[in-house]
Order: sequence, then C-alpha cells, then structure tokens
Amino acid sequence: MRAVVFETPDGRPESTVIKDVPAPTSFLGQVVVQVAYAGLNYADLMMRSGIYPHPKGYPLVAGLELAGTVSQIGPDVTGIAIGDRVAAFSEDAGSFAEYCAVPTERLIKLPQGIGFDVGAAFYVQAMTAWNLLHTVSKTQPGDTVLIHAIGGGVGLYLTQLAKAAGAQVIGTVGTAGKEKRALDFGADLVINRSKEDFVEAVADFTKGRGVDKVIDSTGASILDRSFETIRPLGHVVSYGEAEGKPFANLWEQLVKKSLTFTRMHLGHMDYGSEDWMRGSRSVLDMIMDGTLICPIEGTHALDDVNDMFAALASRQLAGKVILKIR
Repeated sequence: MRAVVFETPDGRPESTVIKDVPAPTSFLGQVVVQVAYAGLNYADLMMRSGIYPHPKGYPLVAGLELAGTVSQIGPDVTGIAIGDRVAAFSEDAGSFAEYCAVPTERLIKLPQGIGFDVGAAFYVQAMTAWNLLHTVSKTQPGDTVLIHAIGGGVGLYLTQLAKAAGAQVIGTVGTAGKEKRALDFGADLVINRSKEDFVEAVADFTKGRGVDKVIDSTGASILDRSFETIRPLGHVVSYGEAEGKPFANLWEQLVKKSLTFTRMHLGHMDYGSEDWMRGSRSVLDMIMDGTLICPIEGTHALDDVNDMFAALASRQLAGKVILKIR
C-alpha cells in the first residue's frame, strides 16, 4: 500500500516520502480501516521534526487521524462490522496510508450524514476541545475563558463549544488576520499578541476580576504571563507547548493564587468512560444539527503531502487541513 513515511525526524521535506509499505493486519482488539481521508495536526509537525513529547520510532508511517471504512476485524472484536463507516484516532500513527490498524476503543462510528472529509477533520481537534472544557475541567454558564491560539483548529472548536456551554470567550492570536475567524465563530474578544498586551486587554475586559480558566497550547512566555490574567482559585489547562515548555517557575505561579494546573493529551483519555461517550455523542449531534462547524481549510492529495505540511507550518491557517487518500 502507499503511505507517507518520515524516514528520519529532521523536519526536512526530503525526509517525508511516499512509498509502498506492507499493509497492516488487525490483531486482538483492532480493526483495519481503509482510509478515505486523514487529518493533519500540529503533533504531526512535531513528529516530523522529532520533538513530539511521546516518542515514536523511525521510519514512521505518519498521521494520527483518519476516516474510512472498516475492512478487516480482529478475532475478538464485537460490535463492529466490515463496511462500517468510522472516524479514528491512531495514537501509534499510520493514518497517512491506504490502510491503518486502529484499536476498536479509538473508533467513533460515523452517521451517514457526516462525510469522510468531516470525519477526518473533527476527531482530534473537536474531541480535544470537548475534553479540555468538560472532562479535565468543568465549564459553567457565566464562566470567562481565555483561549490562546484561538484562530487555529482546536481554538475554533473550543470557541464554539465554550459558547454553547454559556461561557464568555476571550482569545489571543499571534498572526494578524486570524482574529476574524474566531470572532465569526462566536468569540467575545480576540487579541493580537503582536499588537496589544493581552494581560492588559483581559484585565480591561473582565474589569480586573480575571478569567475563570486559561486554555493554553503555547507554553513558555505566553503561559507564564497568563497567570496574571486568571482569578484566584482559577484553572489553567495546557494541551501543547508551541512556544516551548513551561518555565521552571510553574510552582511559584500556581501557589500565588491557589490555582489548579492540568496538562491533557488526547491519548491518555479513558475511551470506555461515560465522559468520553457523552462527549463523542454530543460532538456528533452538534455536527449533525449544524451547531458545531468543522472548519476545513484545505484538502490535499497524497502526492502533495509536503505542501500540506508547509501550509500548516506557515501558521496562516484558521482551521483544518486534510489529506485525501482515495
């Protein structure tokens, strides 16, 4: 089968190749999915450069997210049939290929009304956003939430889901032009960090009270300054470190206001829990009824995979890019 392979984790386009590799076989607790579309995530860029915090071996068939049709079932699998339409998250990568083996617990069955393109676009980002807001933290009507990188894929889902929960949403962006998309998706205020001090802007908006929760994917200096924006007993939820790891003063920042700090990775969720089931049902229902929009920014052919990586690395995208496999 054809697949996108990271030969070595050096980040160079020449090391990302399309080649024939053996098709996977389903083992205990797994199915094989014939992939229609695969979704690109920032984590894929990190794997390409060898800086992903959950190490992988190389050469590596790339890709964490997919949608397609079940083509093979492991010997102990129940409740899944060949031909079922599914979206899936593959923690061990492998989705940028014609076939991908996935544990059954990581599957979400797709209703007929949701296309494979949307199936490949929502899973990682929408389910990350849901669980940031409703599993590892709680979001109540009247809360004020600060979302960094609000113009990206996860940020746009966070905006919609937080507003649906009755929260006020403040966002920050680092690239001019990304403000509009977040505002269109319901954000109450979006701050361009390159033009405005976000700490002062948050203080003005909240009349000095501070936000109830910060959701951060940037780390480093942006996270460090965010502690100035949050009220006592507030909650900081981290899901990435695009700017760098949190500074060593993290403990001192937390104790100043008795804050709670949570770091979440989608691969650590309990996929058999009621929280997960409730979240997946809610996300699918909202997609079906149009209250949750999946912002697909572009679709790339398999042979254009390096163009897709370049588009994401440019930080100009406000939404998701997907790879068409078949």
